[in-house]
Amino acid sequence: MLQLRPNCECCDKDLPPEAPDAMICTFECTFCRDCVDTVLVGVCPNCGGNFSPRPIRPAAELVNNPASTKRVLKAEGCGSRAA
Repeated sequence: MLQLRPNCECCDKDLPPEAPDAMICTFECTFCRDCVDTVLVGVCPNCGGNFSPRPIRPAAELVNNPASTKRVLKAEGCGSRAA
């Protein structure tokens, strides 16, 4: 089951479970669409994979299957992949 991480690993923007701009890679690295498009240029800085929109878990399902509260932030920053 997806963890539904609560923030963008790049800019630390809040990404609640219903966030339409949350993007994930195959390892669930989580970023906002703005960082994916402008900073990362569609490539995950952790694994080198691509991104897909994170599915939205229905609110009723969050009761028994809550989203993660553990924030992940890249200490070294994301840097720009655009060159």
